[in-house]
Amino acid sequence: MLVAAGTGSRLGADRPKAFAALGDRPLLAESLERLDASPWVDAIVVAAPPGWEEPAILLSEELVASKVAAVVPGGASRAESVRLALAEVPAEALVVLVHDAARPLLDDDVIERLLNRLGEGVDGAVPALPIGDTVKRVEHGLVVETVDRDDLVAVQTPQAFLADRLRAAFSSGHGGVTDCASLVERGGGTVAVVPGDPRLLKVTTPEDLGLVSRLLEKG
Repeated sequence: MLVAAGTGSRLGADRPKAFAALGDRPLLAESLERLDASPWVDAIVVAAPPGWEEPAILLSEELVASKVAAVVPGGASRAESVRLALAEVPAEALVVLVHDAARPLLDDDVIERLLNRLGEGVDGAVPALPIGDTVKRVEHGLVVETVDRDDLVAVQTPQAFLADRLRAAFSSGHGGVTDCASLVERGGGTVAVVPGDPRLLKVTTPEDLGLVSRLLEKG
């Protein structure tokens, strides 16, 4: 599924983040096109910004994204958007891949690494990068601890899960989680880490959008 319901308030655009301009087309187009072209993806459910379902459908038609099976309005939080999209995933699906439209530079190699790891007996798999900066825990503006970063990683999307395990995790509630992996972990599931991709940047600010645009130009 492709989660694209964020408002993108920090972008300062006059439209939801998924429809902010990335070059000459909406941000959503890049990840939608890449997922549609992936041989690892059978069908796509898009969680669109509420009220923007029709533009999302029209965009998928313009891209000839034939794998788009449904477009649903997203919820008030990312987790709620995933829950709504998950309801449209066919019951016979064995694996669910959850990706954010805000990370447009998706390489098929990442998907392959995730699915290969998922086939090795875990409930979920996520791409991650090592943390290069020193990490400190702060309380009331003062450092209380310098955290050992050797065992820390920064997690990206897409994230892959056994469909039944993800459905079970959402059936138990989804409050207070920042990604699907956290929810599966909370339910006792095992989540593995695979190497991420430095190009798989998350677009949050206008500067991020500019950086992704330049990376696209370079190819």
